[in-house]
Order: sequence, then structure tokens, then C-alpha cells
Amino acid sequence: MQAVILAAGRGTRMKELTDEIPKPMIVINGKTLLEHKFDAFPKEIDEIILVIGYYGEKIQAAFGEEYKGRKITYVTQTELNGTGGALWATKDLLKDKFIVLNGDDLYVEKDLEKCIRHEWAILVLAVSELGSAANVTVNEAGDIQEIIEKEKHSGGPGRANAGAYMLDRRVFDYPLVKRPKSEEYGLPQTIVQAAPDISIKAVEATSILMMTGPEDVEKAPEWLQTYSVEEK
Repeated sequence: MQAVILAAGRGTRMKELTDEIPKPMIVINGKTLLEHKFDAFPKEIDEIILVIGYYGEKIQAAFGEEYKGRKITYVTQTELNGTGGALWATKDLLKDKFIVLNGDDLYVEKDLEKCIRHEWAILVLAVSELGSAANVTVNEAGDIQEIIEKEKHSGGPGRANAGAYMLDRRVFDYPLVKRPKSEEYGLPQTIVQAAPDISIKAVEATSILMMTGPEDVEKAPEWLQTYSVEEK
């Protein structure tokens, strides 16, 4: 199975931490964020497609053509046109089922294992306060019905989109959709179009650490101590 990692962005909110490296190459506990992600992959993942952009050559130099036996292919996102645009840049390389992950966030292995059991799924995290996160609504069967962006919900408790998507090539049958008030194409906005046709399961996350700013880098060692797996 293939995994697509979206790692093209600049990471401006990381300030000086990303002046000379892309955010996924930030080192925590002796390993880059990408390595922590790779080591959390289920065993079914045998190929990694890395979408690179900002300082992408440093990612290529670090990993080359494989990581612990998993083949790595690189795709350069020449136009930073959103997460939807990033996935579409990999279209010709994708075979059937694949999982799509943000390049910087940290995930729990067992949560990714749950995702890949489904044809389509989105990882969600139950939160007491949504804040700026999108709210994912589901029906009684656990199928995702809607993804409500921060501009259209009033906060409070909900299921936050955790940025991990189990998909197959049918996603390319739907047109790319722009994020609200943006010229970038959003992957969740594009995926949710399929809800009337395809069962998109909401997989409840144990935890996720979204790496948005330097304060999250400070939290990461404790998070990894709690949730990371032994190196495989």
C-alpha cells in the first residue's frame, strides 16, 4: 500500500526553526518529524510518495530512494495550491488504495492501522473546544456527512479533522474544491463531495500532535514518550 506525505509547505509559524529546513525535517528526540511518521506506519505501507517543495532537496538528500526497505518517490509541488493540489500532483503514481498524511503532524500507529482497514476514512479527534479546527459530522453508522470549516461553526465540542485520509483512486473522479476564502484547493473539502456516493468512515484518534508552532516542538518529546512505538 502507498502512503502520500504532504511535505511541501514553508511552515512560517515555526519562525526561525524553518529558516533553513522544511518543517518535516525538524528534529525531536534525535529523529526528524518525517522519521517519527515513517516509524508509525502500519506494516502494509510499502511505498512512500513524498510531495516536496520548500527546501525539498534537503528531504531528498536525507532519505534517498528508500527508508528501512520502503521505496520513496518524490513529487515536487511547483505551485503551492493547497493539500488538494498536492495530492493531485501524485495522481499518475497512485495505484489503488492509499493513505494521505500531513508531513509534520505526529500520529499514533494504531490509529493509522484502524484507518487502513476501511476503503475510505478520515481520522478525527474528539475535542472539547474546536477552536480553528474543522468540525467533522457523522451519522449513526459512523459515516462522515459534512466537514464544517472554522468560518461556519461557533466552536465548542466536536470532532476535529486530524489530517489523515484513507482513499482510493475514485477521489480523482471529483473536482478539486477551494478552501473557504482561499485560492488553495482543500483536500477535505474535495473528499467530502463523495459522501453521498461512498462510505467515508470517521476513525476516532487516540491522540495527534499537530505541529503548528514552536510550542508544539516543546510538547513533542513528552507526546512521543506516551504514544510512539518502538523503532521497527
